[in-house]
Amino acid sequence: MAADESKEVFVISVAAQLAGMHAQTLRTYDRMGLVIPQRTRGGGRRYSRRDVDLLREIQRLSQEEGVNLAGIKSIIELTRENEQLRAENDQLKKELESAQRRTQRPQGELVHVPRSTAVVMWEPRRNRKRG
Repeated sequence: MAADESKEVFVISVAAQLAGMHAQTLRTYDRMGLVIPQRTRGGGRRYSRRDVDLLREIQRLSQEEGVNLAGIKSIIELTRENEQLRAENDQLKKELESAQRRTQRPQGELVHVPRSTAVVMWEPRRNRKRG
């Protein structure tokens, strides 16, 4: 999506026309929490391109799939939660990979010390000065 498209917003009448719905339907969906548009300081609704796409998906689910509005609301909520969890999972995978790279097993060898219950890690000196 281009930068201009992400900032593109529509008044309710234009959003309703783009979605193929009546403006009152958009108001109802807003009250129900299905599609919550941005608001101007004066309280006017401003719909993004993503909001319009969601309105079209609601219409498709309702008309073609026969899903009622309560079911559609659940689908939308679960879809958002799924997207959020996937993003969080991706971030945690990156953090884990980074942590694993930082904590690579140190070089050296385990040495058993006879007559002791201790196990120690021995590493040769790296910067030993030779005379």
